[in-house]
Amino acid sequence: MASSVNPIPLLYRLFFLYVEPLSTILGAYYAHLEPLTYLTLTHSASAPAFVATIPKGTSVVLTQLANLYFLFALNEGLVLRSTNDLRVWRTLLFGLLVADFGHLYSCKDLGPDVYWQFWNWNAIDWGNIAFVYCGAAMRSAFLLGVGLKGGSDGLAKRRSR
Repeated sequence: MASSVNPIPLLYRLFFLYVEPLSTILGAYYAHLEPLTYLTLTHSASAPAFVATIPKGTSVVLTQLANLYFLFALNEGLVLRSTNDLRVWRTLLFGLLVADFGHLYSCKDLGPDVYWQFWNWNAIDWGNIAFVYCGAAMRSAFLLGVGLKGGSDGLAKRRSR
C-alpha cells in the first residue's frame, strides 16, 4: 500500500518545481527575445552595439541556449512534478548538477573574479553564478539525503541494494 505522505520535503518541492523552472524560463526569455540585453549583461565589452549587429551565428546560438533553458525548466518542473519516486528525482537532479558545473565552467573566460566578487555582479551574474551555486547546493543536499527520510543513511542503504 502506497503512503499518502509526500517523501519530498516542501523546501525541495518549492525550489525544484516552481522557483528554479520559472527563473530558468526567464533566462530563456532574455536569451531569445532580449539578446542584446543578454549579451551586454554577460560581457558588455564584447557585446554588439545594436540588435541589428548581432552576428547571425550568435543569434542562432542564443536561440539554442534559450531552447535548452526551456528544456531544463520543462524537465525539472514537469518530470519531477509527475512523481514522488526518489530514484527519479535523484537521477534527474544528478544530471542537472552536472549541468550546473558545466554552466559555471562556461563563465571561466570572464575571469576568476566572476565566481566570487558578488559586489561586482549584475543581474545576469546573479543568475549565472549565484543562482547556479544555489541550485547546485540544493541538488547536492538532496543527493546527499539532507532532510529526506533516512537522511544520508538512506543514500548508503540505496547504494548497497
